[in-house]
Formats: sequence, C-alpha cells, structure tokens
Amino acid sequence: MSADRLALVERHKDLIALAIDAVETRRSWSPFKDSPSTKIHGVEKPAAGKAAFEARLGARFELDQPGVMDWVGEEVSPYTQEALGITYPVSAPEALIDAASAAMPAWVKADPELRMALCAEMAVRLYERNFEMAQAVMHVAGQSYTQAFSGSGPNALDRGIEALAYAAKAMRGVAPRAAYHRDFAGEEVALDKTYTLQPRGIGFVICCASFPTWNAYPAMFASLATGNPVIVKPHPIAVLPMAIVVEACRGVLAEFGFDPNLVTLAVDTLAAPVAGRFVDDPAVQIIDFTGSPRYGGHLERTVTGKLLFTETAGVNSIVVESTANLPETARAIARATCLFSAQMCTSPQVVFVPKGGIATDDGRVTFDEVARAIVAEIDAIAATPAQASAIMGAVQGQVSLDVVQETRAAADIHGAEVLREAAPYDHPQYPNARTMTPLVLAAEPEHQALYAEERFGPVLFIVAAEDGHAAVTEATDLAKSRGAISCYLYSRDERFMDHAAELYERAGANLSINLTGAMWINFAAAYSDYHVTGLNPAGNACLTDIAFVASRFRIVQRRRPIAA
Repeated sequence: MSADRLALVERHKDLIALAIDAVETRRSWSPFKDSPSTKIHGVEKPAAGKAAFEARLGARFELDQPGVMDWVGEEVSPYTQEALGITYPVSAPEALIDAASAAMPAWVKADPELRMALCAEMAVRLYERNFEMAQAVMHVAGQSYTQAFSGSGPNALDRGIEALAYAAKAMRGVAPRAAYHRDFAGEEVALDKTYTLQPRGIGFVICCASFPTWNAYPAMFASLATGNPVIVKPHPIAVLPMAIVVEACRGVLAEFGFDPNLVTLAVDTLAAPVAGRFVDDPAVQIIDFTGSPRYGGHLERTVTGKLLFTETAGVNSIVVESTANLPETARAIARATCLFSAQMCTSPQVVFVPKGGIATDDGRVTFDEVARAIVAEIDAIAATPAQASAIMGAVQGQVSLDVVQETRAAADIHGAEVLREAAPYDHPQYPNARTMTPLVLAAEPEHQALYAEERFGPVLFIVAAEDGHAAVTEATDLAKSRGAISCYLYSRDERFMDHAAELYERAGANLSINLTGAMWINFAAAYSDYHVTGLNPAGNACLTDIAFVASRFRIVQRRRPIAA
C-alpha cells in the first residue's frame, strides 16, 4: 500500500474504532457538530457555503461522467418558488454500468481497511462542505436552515459512519487464512485455507426527495466499504444534494488513485424515469430504495435474485392513554407534527385518545380537552413566523398541498370534525415560500378509511378510541397492515405500558414512551436508535444493523494441502 494510502488508513483508524464502540454500547457519540452556530464554525463558513450554492444557480453541474447524452434540471426552490436553473449530465445507463464494472476489479483488490478509510474521508470532506449542503437541501427539499444543516448533514453522515462500523465488524470477523488439521481414518490431513471477501456487484441507490442524504449515506458507504461500486439516482426534484455528494466522493477516489466511476450520478426526469433500466440490469446486484410505498412495494414484489433494501413509509401513530403532564405531552406532539411540515418518515399522523378522556397528574380531562391542548400548541408554533420557519420550513411540492386539500374534502364527506384549518404562514425571510400549517381533524374509528393511509403532508388526525387498550390494538394493527416507522405512547400506568410494548414488538414497530422536553420525539440517533425494523410494510431493512451490511459481500474460499 502506498504511503498516502497508509496515512489515510491511519488517520481514520480512531474514528472507525470509536464508531464501532458506539454501535456496541449504543451511547451518544458523533465525530461531527450538528449546530450551524458561528460560535462553533466562525462567520466565514456560513457565508462561503451560501456563496458556493449561489454559484451553482443557472449553471451546469460538471461531473465528467461517461456516456453523457443530455443536460437536464427540474428543481424549483420551495422558498422562492423559482427554478434553480442548474442542469446535470444525463448519462446512458449502459455507460454508467459499464464504467462501474470496469472500475470494480481494482476496488475489489483494495484492502478493506483502505476502502473504509476512503469512505470516512468522503464523510469528513462532506462535513467540511456542510454549509453548502444545507443551502442545497433547503432549496430543493424545503427543510429549514437548521434542520438542513443538522438532519441532512451530520445526522445523516453519522448514519453513513454507522454503516462503516458494521462493515468493519462484518469483514474483520472473517479470518483471511487458516491451517486445518484433522485425522481421517489414521491419515493426517493438513490443509491451508484462504477466505476471500467478494462483493455482490454494482449498488444502485434510489434517493427520496424530502431527505435525500439520510438514507443515501449508509447505503453508499455500506456498498463501497464492502467492495461494490455505487450508482446514485436522486429524485428529479432534489438532485443538487446528491450531485454534491457524488462530486465529493469522486474527488476522493481520484485523489487516492482509484477510478472515480466507482461513484456516479444517474439523473432522470419526472416524465422519463430511468430507475427500471438499472434495476433490471444483471450487473446491478444491490438496490437501496427510499421513497413511496407504491414503487417500493413494486420493487419488493418484482426484484428477485438481487439484494433489495427498502424504506418506504407508513402510518405513524401516538396513543395517549394517560399522562403526567398534558401541556408537555401536547407540546411534544405538536412539535413532532409541525417539524418539516410533517414531510418526514417519522412524523406522527394519528393520535389515539380514549373517548372517555384520560387521567393526568392534575386530574381527569376529556377527549376534547386533550384535542384542544394539541391544537393550541400547534397554533402557538404557527403564530410566530420566526418559530414557524425554524420548525416547519417549507412544503417541498404541490403534491403535499394537494394531500391537505384532498384530506380536507374527504373530511366533509366522511363527517370528520375540523379542529384546525390548514393555512400558510408568512416566512420572515422568504415571502414567496410555499408554506402550510397542519390540518387537524377529530375522527372516530369508523373513519378509519380516512386516517389509515399515509398522507404525506401537514395533516393530523385525533381519533376517539374506545379506551387505551383499543387504542393500542388499532395502532399496532395499523403498523402491521400499513406499516409504521415510529410509534409513540403516553401513559402513567406501568402495567399498561408493559402490555402495550409487547404488542408493538409483535407488530415490528419501534416505540417511544413518555418523551417530552427539548429533544424532538421523532429524532432518531445514529449509533443508538435502530431506524425501521424490517418487520412491517414500512420497509424491509433497518438503518443500521449488521444485516444491512453483511450480505453485500460473500466469502469465497480455496484450500490446498499444506506442503510437507
């Protein structure tokens, strides 16, 4: 190994060791800072990041990829509602696949420790460009500046480093060589055995529109670390963040003497999607998908003979059986509902409350009082533009506004009560921002057709359940039948909580109990929280566990007699 490569491995040795310790202990840890505060980064970096983003506008994003046939760009900022004007190279799928295949042999021969160090270097360099990334994510996805910086930056990079930790554990667990001795019918057999790690093939990463980096980093690093090239396909309305990622990764690979075509960008348009051409190609052996249940379900039904990892969506629910402090509980629910205008895979959609009311430390309260408390906390967020903008951000596309309008019309048809009308708020920095505060509806179990399907946008149902047990039963039934990524429960009764936890476990639904306070209840911490279980229709994979990484390579052995 050359001196620069050895130095790279040495430089990132401690980072990978600390990441392994974190996943084994599940403690809080990160090599990155997830606050954009100038007290941490200084005043120059935010300005430089914004300038770098603005320099991209109206220009070609050069990547020097093979097989470029055209240049396209469809991105519109949810904050200005103006086109970014950035165009990206459209490469022929066959050219990207051929280039990845040609780059693969040298990558397979590279020491796994070097591959992991190169991935760590990619993560570090992307963190260095995180102010640019925050601007990019803001203006394609609609996340607030703070959330774009943290959630799509360090928090997402942590998921990528987490995948590296599991890759290290999986690959280091395979002995490269062994001496085998055994007596067979009086004859001593002595064999030299060698075990070689072989990657599965090209990885194809299909990114979602609202959080493009969150699932992309672990998928990319899991495949690259285990020896597989990666082709990244961003959503057509959110290309820029992943173009920045691909640019950075290609730069690291080239700098250390590897073919940059180990990482390429597959750009398409809404009118002419291209994913199927990659999925169907026999050279593509690993598919990571994040996005709609419709296409994710199609992949799960049709992809055979390949590795497929999916995260789609579901109906996340909250059960409020009782609570020590209703205002704090209502505030936690409201914040989670408002965060990024409920355009997150962990956003709650349904709150189940016993129709007879609930017990609190301050006495019994009615169903209506619980509902009013939640609505009041949402109103408090929406009433202050600075707070609303920091929490809600912008609505990424018209499709989410359509969801709100369709749900409102359906409420009238089904007879659900409107507790709060959805309405835009005035963004203090971007007067043309596409915004919408949550629509809140009161519903009965007979309205299940209304609330038991995912509605990707600022919509919240508060459902009057028969009692706490009925609420948990329906919440877990929804998780089993429709999928759920995050479920939430509030109760003062330990026996009830224990019983409920068993039902959520059987449904394969991750559960948070009695969370209030400064931490967002739908925050998922890399190295500590498992994201998605793979046990319900919300996805077949988990971010991140050993299974997410270990099957991306296989073990090939050879054996021969030991020379006398």
